[in-house]
Amino acid sequence: MPIEFVCKIKFAEGGDTVGQRPVPVPQVCPGAGGVPLTAGMAGEESCGRSSGVANLRTFAGASTLHGIDHVLGSGRAGVRQAVWALAFVASLALFLYQAAKSAVAYLEHPHVAALGEEAGGRDMLFPAVTLCNVNRFRFSALSDADIYHLANLTGLPPKNRAGHRPADLQYPPPDMLDIFNRTGHQLEHMLKSCNFSGQNCSANDFSVVYTRYGKCYTFNGNKTSPKRARQGGMGNGLEMMLDIQQDDYLPIWRETNETSLEAGIRVQIHSQDEPPYIHQLGFGVSPGFQTFVSCQEQRLTYLPQPWGKCRATAEQVLPGYDTYSISACRLSCESAQVMAECNCRMVHMPGDAVICPPSKIRCVDKALASLQKSDGDACPCETPCNVTRYGKELSMVKIPSRGSARYLSRKYDKTEEYIRDNFLVLDIFFEALNYEKIEQKKAYDVAGLLGDIGGQMGLFIGASILTILEIIEYIYEVIKYKIKRLFRPHKTQRGQGQNQNQNRTQGLQNHADQSLRTQLTDGTIATVRLEDVKANLDSPTDGSIDYLQTLRLLINSVTNSVRLITRKKKWAKLP
Repeated sequence: MPIEFVCKIKFAEGGDTVGQRPVPVPQVCPGAGGVPLTAGMAGEESCGRSSGVANLRTFAGASTLHGIDHVLGSGRAGVRQAVWALAFVASLALFLYQAAKSAVAYLEHPHVAALGEEAGGRDMLFPAVTLCNVNRFRFSALSDADIYHLANLTGLPPKNRAGHRPADLQYPPPDMLDIFNRTGHQLEHMLKSCNFSGQNCSANDFSVVYTRYGKCYTFNGNKTSPKRARQGGMGNGLEMMLDIQQDDYLPIWRETNETSLEAGIRVQIHSQDEPPYIHQLGFGVSPGFQTFVSCQEQRLTYLPQPWGKCRATAEQVLPGYDTYSISACRLSCESAQVMAECNCRMVHMPGDAVICPPSKIRCVDKALASLQKSDGDACPCETPCNVTRYGKELSMVKIPSRGSARYLSRKYDKTEEYIRDNFLVLDIFFEALNYEKIEQKKAYDVAGLLGDIGGQMGLFIGASILTILEIIEYIYEVIKYKIKRLFRPHKTQRGQGQNQNQNRTQGLQNHADQSLRTQLTDGTIATVRLEDVKANLDSPTDGSIDYLQTLRLLINSVTNSVRLITRKKKWAKLP
């Protein structure tokens, strides 16, 4: 059925036929995000070449990345674009250099130590105090059997002048735990007076612990109900008078590895979470002096790997101990070494193995010496991440004075000489109810790294995290477009058909414009038939032309022609 458009246009004055050139309709590359083809481009190949460049220019103009729009925004390359490109590349290189330096500094994992002093409150936990007499065995408590078994340790001859009889060789195997417990110095005999924070204490406030010095005693070693100090200063801690009992020291007949030449006690101040390691960490207190020990608690916090090398508290503890500590680790290593070489353990070592008899003392000494000479790989004891230790300041005064020697002699029924050679006073107290906090902190963490990189990124190239997202989105769109073209080649044929339709549509619009312009005069009626337009097309019509699109184009052509003729009439009126 023929379609006819009738337009009647009237003008006040006659006019010439207006020669108009057809209005160009730009072609659009399919699948390129609406990128128009420029002059000289044709077909799908031209769209493929131009779409990437045009999209890059569009991205450069819309991106928040500074300077890139000056480089890619203009269509022609010139001196201005070259200068901007050089400045952009230089800024990008500086940014990458600074960012790499920041990343290398972060990967080194540096740390700093922060030192501070904090108040401990109304009271503070008093430390555990372990003391040992440097003489391990009381001579008066040794029997002939003990001396016979301990010959390798003490080097003593038998008490009987006739020596050991053949029947003595039938002594039962020694029980070393019983020997240490029975022949060691007993605290109830050594402790003459005891006072803690103004309250009397006794031997019952001490617990027995075994060390390299044999039977020792620990004050305030109970974790469940520890004692606390309410004031700092002298007289507000632990004060005790001890008798070291030099008359009961072992006589020295010959030197052995266990021979002790000194007299006095060994003391270690430690936390309740670690066992005593007094033969290396203890300090000596001499008789005939009153020793003042001013303590300050120190709480150390170390960083785990990769910033430090501390052992986290959540890791598995050592067997035989509730918590991990360096002392516990060393004792465990010594016990494992002695167990491996001698198939036994010493009395102070953890484990369930049998206690080494005196006959294996040489094997034990050899095992401990080899462990001590090792480079540390045999016993890698890491520092715990949280450590409590106590700094000490020692001072001494001589006791007894001439006036007090006579009083103490009458009080304890001892001679003045005995008092001078055996008595000592030990006073342990807090300097103040505060503690020193030493903490390792990260010198450069993730927040600092991101802050430095972000600041350098904004300074050199004016970018941010959102700019990176823009670049990622653009790369994603380009890759998606390339993949679609690679795996769907039939789209090329479809695009060629669309180009043919656009060419036909353009021809149809040009033909309609030409027909209208030749027909339109004053008072005439312009008639445009769809069948005539289709018959005048260069190529035969087929079902590929969209009639609705054709109608739209015809209406647009008529409207444009009317506007042009109206403008021409107005120009004719001008003088």
